[in-house]
Amino acid sequence: MLSEESSEDSNISPTELSDEILLHILSYIPSTDLILNVRRACRKLETLCLDKSLIQHVLLRKEYQASDDHVKQLLKQIGGAIQVLDMSSCYWLSGQTIDHVTRCRNLVKLSLSGCNLTSIRLSKILSNLQHLRSLAIDVYPGFDASKLSSECKATLSSVLELKQTLFTPSYGVVPCCTSLEKLLLYFEIFDRTREGDLMSGQLMVGESNVPHYQNLRLFYARLAPGYVNQEVVRLYLAVLSDRTPENLHAFLISVPTSLAETGATKNLLDCMARNVSLDALQLPKSWINGSSLLQYMKFSKPFYFSFSRCTLSGSQLIQRVINGGKDLKSLVSLNLSGCIYCLSSDSLFRKADDDIDSSILETLVTSCPKLKHLNLSGAHHHSSESTGKHLCQLLSSLRHLRSLSLSVCAVADPSGSVDRLPSQTMANAVPCGFGKKVRIGVQPYPRNTSEQDNMKFSVFWCFLGNGLFLESLELLGSNFSSAMPRNEPAIRNSLPPCSRSQQVGDAELAAIGQLAFIRSLTLAQLPGVMTGSGLISIGLKCQQLQMLSLANLGMMGKVVYMSALCEMLKHCKQLKDFRLEQPYFTANGQFFQALSQCCSLQRLCIISRSGTFQPDAVMTFMAGCHKVVVCHMFTNDTLTACKSLQQSLIRRDFTHLCC
Repeated sequence: MLSEESSEDSNISPTELSDEILLHILSYIPSTDLILNVRRACRKLETLCLDKSLIQHVLLRKEYQASDDHVKQLLKQIGGAIQVLDMSSCYWLSGQTIDHVTRCRNLVKLSLSGCNLTSIRLSKILSNLQHLRSLAIDVYPGFDASKLSSECKATLSSVLELKQTLFTPSYGVVPCCTSLEKLLLYFEIFDRTREGDLMSGQLMVGESNVPHYQNLRLFYARLAPGYVNQEVVRLYLAVLSDRTPENLHAFLISVPTSLAETGATKNLLDCMARNVSLDALQLPKSWINGSSLLQYMKFSKPFYFSFSRCTLSGSQLIQRVINGGKDLKSLVSLNLSGCIYCLSSDSLFRKADDDIDSSILETLVTSCPKLKHLNLSGAHHHSSESTGKHLCQLLSSLRHLRSLSLSVCAVADPSGSVDRLPSQTMANAVPCGFGKKVRIGVQPYPRNTSEQDNMKFSVFWCFLGNGLFLESLELLGSNFSSAMPRNEPAIRNSLPPCSRSQQVGDAELAAIGQLAFIRSLTLAQLPGVMTGSGLISIGLKCQQLQMLSLANLGMMGKVVYMSALCEMLKHCKQLKDFRLEQPYFTANGQFFQALSQCCSLQRLCIISRSGTFQPDAVMTFMAGCHKVVVCHMFTNDTLTACKSLQQSLIRRDFTHLCC
């Protein structure tokens, strides 16, 4: 009888589920599939697919399968009900498709970053969106604010939040947004034009109108490398320094190098110190180093601090930033990347690789119990063997952590001999008689249960197994610099890895497998990796992994983990973005065959000095993986081989390859 009932229960039709359960399931389906396909299945699904909870917020970002026709039909059918529309990075959509946004007359939030947009097209779209309060756009060469209609400017005058990416010196639409409360600026201007001429940082003709900042609550600026970006951001800041908004609560400037102070910026900082109380702060390192600015800044309920690459000592961190632990209960995000002295009481006599003062980190952790995002990478944060607790032990009390970035050497056991096989005596390590040979000094991956149990006594293993719900983890070599950084200047001569990072190898990689909810993982400059066998554990256990970045694992002159990597990739069914940076890497048939089993993969990037690729393997991979839309390969293969592969892919309609 029980078996019959259970059999009947297992045959329940999905449409017999409650509306609440079905709505939750349908929320994971892309909007185009939901409206154009699922809706046609039956009457019940037709009704549910038009529920407000599903059609008021439409996300098309990175929905690479959404064609022009699909998007046009979608906007035609439900455009009037959409309130939030995210089309950012939909670079493949034509201008005619973007024009259909005019159907969404009830839009409150619109993102068109990365879309094919001109001044006239923007004017036409915004003229029909009287309810718009949030906008994201790109400003390219040729943008002319004088071509914006009066109806468009009326819409912009009501916009409260603007995200603007600049590819040319311009104020964009900022002067038209007279009610701005949040302004986010991304400066991506090249120093030279395509013809090779030097770009001027002066604003284009007709850009005399200045921004309106009187209602501003948040100002954010992120600069790509280049002097023109610095010149243009100073023009924005000069207006801000004339009259600092009284309601300013967040002031964030992200600069890859240094940004020299001017009279205007000094005046701005002085006004901020006197008149405003901040909740979020990020400044260029040159504005903080050697300055007493932090001593005079006032904070109300801060939720975000970034002091990346600042020469901030531990005592300054405790006294000037967290105020002895009294006011930081609200802090959610803290970035101390590259702050080599931040966990030391005094920076004058400390060497960069000296042991940390664990009491400073303990005070920090105690003062900020609700931290969700913490970055301590880019510095040699070595725990002492004799005094204080290990860094991982102290961080384990942060129960709300969701993203964490650490230097590789920071997770190493200070003694370097915590129940590891290489630390055993020679008599135990080398077998007698004609048994299988063991390479002396090589850290083998545990082959049996007892050895695995020994590994679980390491502080890093215990830390990750302590009930953490990390969604993002970065383990970066303290001296690591990418050969192709995104928002940093490239460095040709990188420094060798820290000696302590040699102790972090395959066992530590296996420990990451305990993070069942991790979605993003970055591993860079881990010379202690011998076989990469710990990667297999990650592939088997981290089934939610969507972004994976690996760089410089093991010995630099040889790829020692190819077999383990291929075995790992077979299990990464949710992986969407994969980035691999490894010298002497051969992208062969074995690699691409394993990668083809990542059925959700959309973006692939391979960076390999002195590396090669097999064209036939690439073609087979691209032909079988229909979701892959971006495939970048930067190797030392011949220019002839690269052009030949590109032409072959173009003929097969694979147009997103760069090699």
